[in-house]
Amino acid sequence: MRLYYVCITSVLFLATASVAQAWEVPARGTPTRAALMDAIRPTAEDLLGAPVQFVVYDLRRSGNVAFGMLHAQRPGGVEIDHASTPAVRRGEMEAWEDVTDAQVFYRRADSGWVVEHYAFGATDVWFATEPFCTQYRAVISDFC
Repeated sequence: MRLYYVCITSVLFLATASVAQAWEVPARGTPTRAALMDAIRPTAEDLLGAPVQFVVYDLRRSGNVAFGMLHAQRPGGVEIDHASTPAVRRGEMEAWEDVTDAQVFYRRADSGWVVEHYAFGATDVWFATEPFCTQYRAVISDFC
């Protein structure tokens, strides 16, 4: 009888784990990954100056939604000098602020992937709240 309960518990655990992670990671070099990076690039370049390249910490896609945790840098791995960014020159941020890490929510539209919500330089887990947990549960269920 004990073996029966162990088997049932294992099956339920595996079923729950597979439902919780129903997202996929767009592989490096794929059109989906490139489209997601290209969707956030204009915003990053407006804040940080061009050109911007991304290091992907985490990237998830499920159906028509996606979520990314990214680090912006210059091509070749050169770190961005915060003090010389357009956002600092416009007075939108302080020169000491590190705003090169970003969290991004995407949605696929007829025109391709679009950015719906983002934060550069966040120091909290702002996306683990409503309405994000409901709207993007498929890609952030482990945070909510």
